[in-house]
Amino acid sequence: MRTLLVVGLFVAASVDAGTRCVHVFVALADNKAQGIVPVPAKLGNGDDPQNNLYWGALYGVKTHFQKSAEWELLSTTANPTTGVLERCVFRHKAKGALLVADAYKGSEIRRAVTDFLTAAGGGSPGKPAVQGEEAHTGGAADLVAYVGHNGLMDFALAEDAVQGKGPGRDAIVLACKSRPYFAPWLERLKARGVLLTTGLMAPEAYTLRAALEGWLADASPEQVREKAAAAYHKYQKCGLAAARRLFHAE
Repeated sequence: MRTLLVVGLFVAASVDAGTRCVHVFVALADNKAQGIVPVPAKLGNGDDPQNNLYWGALYGVKTHFQKSAEWELLSTTANPTTGVLERCVFRHKAKGALLVADAYKGSEIRRAVTDFLTAAGGGSPGKPAVQGEEAHTGGAADLVAYVGHNGLMDFALAEDAVQGKGPGRDAIVLACKSRPYFAPWLERLKARGVLLTTGLMAPEAYTLRAALEGWLADASPEQVREKAAAAYHKYQKCGLAAARRLFHAE
């Protein structure tokens, strides 16, 4: 009993002492509620995370990270908070970093974008329990990421819709043309754009996984961009030069 207690205290202490935490906001693809090019109905049902293009499909966040060699799934929770249908928590096997990924209902894309930007500005910090540990989320995470359709192409957010508490966080936005739409918000919130996009793209999870490998290794912005571009080219067969042009790192 004493040995278990000591181990438990060590794990908790290591998290509190600086385990890196990533919070990913995924807006499920939704043919009806979003201005996307329609995908097959099964993939574009924003109420069904298990089959959704950006979550349960082969290259969705949940499935891709669950099958990766670098990450292990710790827990899944249904309906953890308003607008979120499922939450998954992963741990990086080598680095010990924690990743909390939230699948937002497709029709809740405005909430997903707003929550992401609020977190990027250091607002709405949260600490959900993860098998006895504390995984920092929202504005308390070290890096926040948005994955899905670029909702800012369809709607505008009022200036007072997002209130950052500071300091700004590292941020990744995997959505079509995210740089022109999200960079002004990130600049205002004093967040650092670790990886943004310049054109149309498929926001599938292999790009996020590659970028996180660079970020966790404290790679330079250019190295993170290179890793993301290499992964995108590998899966999309678009040419490495074209993939490099697609991504931008601050």
